[in-house]
Amino acid sequence: MCKNHFSPIQCILPPYLTDKLVDSENKNLSKIAVNTKFRSFRLRSDREFFKDTSATEQAILCAVAKKPTKVPVLKMEVYSCNRKASTTGATLLWSDTSPKLPTDKDAKNVINAGSGTWKFYYELFGRNSVDNLGLTIQQYVHYDKKYDNAFWDGRRMIFGDGDGTIFGSFTTDIDVIGHELTHGVTQYEANLEYHLQSGALNESFSDVFGILIKQRMLNQDVKKSNWLIGENVLLGNEYALRSMKEPGTGYRNHPELGDDPQPATMDGFVKLPDTSSGDWGGVHYNSGIPNFAFYVAAFNMGGFAWEKAGKIWYTALTDKTNLKKNASFSDMRKLTIKIAGQLYGTKSLEAKAVTDGWNAAKVK
Repeated sequence: MCKNHFSPIQCILPPYLTDKLVDSENKNLSKIAVNTKFRSFRLRSDREFFKDTSATEQAILCAVAKKPTKVPVLKMEVYSCNRKASTTGATLLWSDTSPKLPTDKDAKNVINAGSGTWKFYYELFGRNSVDNLGLTIQQYVHYDKKYDNAFWDGRRMIFGDGDGTIFGSFTTDIDVIGHELTHGVTQYEANLEYHLQSGALNESFSDVFGILIKQRMLNQDVKKSNWLIGENVLLGNEYALRSMKEPGTGYRNHPELGDDPQPATMDGFVKLPDTSSGDWGGVHYNSGIPNFAFYVAAFNMGGFAWEKAGKIWYTALTDKTNLKKNASFSDMRKLTIKIAGQLYGTKSLEAKAVTDGWNAAKVK
């Protein structure tokens, strides 16, 4: 990989979970995990190529833009890969011009969450799709056989069906779909380098907006929400991929995966090699820290988290001048506190809540 670009595919499933299954005594699960890692490596090569192309070349490779309208409208296409490890030859199941919904359950899931994501960004922030230019959202379901992941590859969404034992379909959680589409938003905005603290912020932004999209679609306030990411993808009523309220408690004593390793505060910061096998410096581990900061800030503000806390975080994400590609947690702290002061006043409840959030996460 060209390390100057930091362009791995951005998956919902942390590599440490796949690695756990590779080592499983269950040979079937181990085989599925190895295949998932192999497919992800192949797809990473596609993303590296895409990231190195010019804006003109990217426009050619992405979905062809439909005739622009005066008022932005959702543009979406949903395909089935028919359980093949390729998007070539995929079957179109639905588009925004289709008269009725498909019968395929996974297609319905991505249409619902994808539409909710588009509405979230447009109705709250005036954003016209992932790129803010009306990009057609392409979503591919039934990728490969028992593929354990979902990801944004730089131009489209791809979902596996899961192995059926540890992971269910990766279309079952609104927050997972919102998470991955937000990687696209980040790509077109701050474009945070996907390693070390900037990579953890990249992951955290996706968790933040993934949970906000779910909360808005379900009309949940900060107290009603359980603040869990991927609670249906990881099978078992007591499990979820991550908890923003209590990082490190998404799953405990799982028979195959063990315990959730995410830290909530800087004194638990995980130091790993800046390599693929090291999760690019632990981006999926350490995202728990800014996740917790956001949770505390949003909870202290009260009400619907997308209204104020979400506005502060979105303003930060789209501030290309002050949010550098290699931003640290401290940079994010300073920027969000500044934005809260600008939006609501330096002595406001909102500014104090953001400050308290970062303090709770022990980010200075």
